[in-house]
Amino acid sequence: MQPTKIDLAATRSEWASRGYSCELWIDPPDQVWKDFEHDVDELILLVEGNCQIELDGRVVRMSAGDELMIPAGTRHTVRNCGDGPARWLHGYPQG
Repeated sequence: MQPTKIDLAATRSEWASRGYSCELWIDPPDQVWKDFEHDVDELILLVEGNCQIELDGRVVRMSAGDELMIPAGTRHTVRNCGDGPARWLHGYPQG
C-alpha cells in the first residue's frame, strides 16, 4: 500500500477558505499531549504516522490523511502511537 500523500500548500489554501490557520507540527515517538482544552475549535489533519486522540469519553485512532475537528472547550489528549514521528497539521479560526 502506498503512503498517503498530503499536498500541504493545497491543504493550507483549503483550510484558509474555511477560515482556519494551518501549521505543521511534528511529535517524536511516544509523545503525549495530555488534557489540552482550547477556547476555539481546533482542526487537525494527520500527515504521517499514527496517533490516538481521547476526547468526550471516546478514543479516535487516526492514520495519515485523517482529519478531525475538536470543538472549543473539549478536553483532549493526543498520543503518537507509531514507531516514528507523527507529522500533523493543526489550525484555529482566523481573525
